[in-house]
Amino acid sequence: MSAPQQPRAIDPLRVLHERPDECANVTLSPAQVAGGVLLVLAILLGLLFAFIPTLIAINAFFIAFYILQSVYKFVLVSRSLGRQAEVPVSPEEIAALCDDELPTYTVLIPLYREAAVLPKLVRGLCELDYPASKLQIQLLLEANDRETIEAAEGMELPEHFVKVVVPDSYPKTKPKACNYGLELATSDLLVIYDAEDVPERDQLKKAACAFTKAPGNVACLQAKLNYFNQRQNLLTRWFTADYSVWFDLLLPGLTSSGAPVPLGGTSNHFRVDVLRELGGWDPFNVTEDCDLGVRLHKHGFRTLMIDSTTWEEACSEFWSWIRQRSRWVKGYIQTYLVHMRRPLRLVGQLGPRGWFSFQMTVGGSIVCFLVNPIYWLLTLLWVATGADLIKALFPTPIYVAGVFCLLVGNFVFVYLNVVGCLNRRYYDLVKHAVITPLYWLMMSWAAYKAAGQLIVNPHYWEKTTHGLFKSN
Repeated sequence: MSAPQQPRAIDPLRVLHERPDECANVTLSPAQVAGGVLLVLAILLGLLFAFIPTLIAINAFFIAFYILQSVYKFVLVSRSLGRQAEVPVSPEEIAALCDDELPTYTVLIPLYREAAVLPKLVRGLCELDYPASKLQIQLLLEANDRETIEAAEGMELPEHFVKVVVPDSYPKTKPKACNYGLELATSDLLVIYDAEDVPERDQLKKAACAFTKAPGNVACLQAKLNYFNQRQNLLTRWFTADYSVWFDLLLPGLTSSGAPVPLGGTSNHFRVDVLRELGGWDPFNVTEDCDLGVRLHKHGFRTLMIDSTTWEEACSEFWSWIRQRSRWVKGYIQTYLVHMRRPLRLVGQLGPRGWFSFQMTVGGSIVCFLVNPIYWLLTLLWVATGADLIKALFPTPIYVAGVFCLLVGNFVFVYLNVVGCLNRRYYDLVKHAVITPLYWLMMSWAAYKAAGQLIVNPHYWEKTTHGLFKSN
């Protein structure tokens, strides 16, 4: 049994030291602070001297945004349904692979307080259909997590498993741990799995084969994620519909249109040389996956999808879900602010279409979560009181556009959830997808929590509790 490895002479903060303009160690740049102050002053002056016209202009902006985002997401889903959106790899191609010709692979498993699920995790990793001689599986253990370290030390692990103890230093995040693993990787390709992940057995071979067929600028292949406890309760049903839209419909639509791809947290397969060239993950960003997908695109690399699923455990408890979702939203805000430090330069790096997609997928998600409750409240107040002020905010053209958003826009988002369930053949979940507006309210709750935490504790990583689902 091998002893845990302690990394030496490794810089897990390379993004900060080598690419500070792409690092989330600082939430707002001085230029963004100045721009934000000027925008607030302009709005205040507008409210002071032209109260109603200023509110109408703000209202028109958000309604136009809602229409754009609804149409854009509908187009993305149409693209994914209307064509082969993943790199095609047939069972025959996988069966024809020769072990000696396969690339070497590193699997990173970031662990923190996961002693209870470690035995099941190791058993699952041992079932991966990939030659052990070409495989390095790193268990990334945090130095202050003695329980998980002792659990790992007490197990008889195969030789291709490596225990890596990540020093206890700031920031304490998953991407920092992954950077240690990246520096110790001895492979051509690399993938990340979470502690509860159950990838399809042939996923590594499928990815290896897909890389040989993909264009040379493809640096990442994203597998699909879904849940093995879809029907545990109403929350996991909603969460499953959400994931089925994101990974099965929207991400394939983004890849097929050549847009930047906000990666999922696991099951993204990378070329190690490209990952090292970019300095690895941003250790200060709490959704390092989303950020890395955008950075790959900025530097001329592309992400494609593979038709393979990794099964995860959906959060089944309300507060656990809120913590996880608020971390995701906080990281999306970090990613948006980091890459929008120089908006015009970003247009040149992503291209006009890529820049627009970034606004809709990363920035747009944040806006929707934060603004939705305001419009729901305005609607309730108008129905309850018929207040003249609310009527004044909706002159005829904006009123018509607002009705379109209310009826057509909301229908589109509900419809996407229904299509996501049907596409996965989760027919019994369709009725739950129809009532997802309640789920959107929870998303807004998490978003406001994230916005507050971004101010007081921007780099805090809220741990997701695993192992709550007990299968029969």
